[in-house]
Amino acid sequence: MKSLLALVALSAACISPAFASAELAQKKNCLACHQVAVKVVGPAYKDVAKKYAGDKAAAAKLAEKVQKGGVGAWGQIPMPANPQVSADEAKTLVAWILSQK
Repeated sequence: MKSLLALVALSAACISPAFASAELAQKKNCLACHQVAVKVVGPAYKDVAKKYAGDKAAAAKLAEKVQKGGVGAWGQIPMPANPQVSADEAKTLVAWILSQK
């Protein structure tokens, strides 16, 4: 019984960050322009993860872009600034985005 409880706790710990990040993306209105697997206004998160795979500087660069906005990396449609997203939230969101497969 103890091992079953430990397995459930471990599973919850592994699942919670991904769920929390998806929930954070919804809460911060990211999903109005992005989806995990399909391009909407902005690129699909899977495509972002693929483009930046192996780029050690990507997380910091993308977290800044989440907060300040930008244009040019995916075409000429600008990504607006998101001042309602804190630096820690931006890091959490980007880590989740870069983990998409």
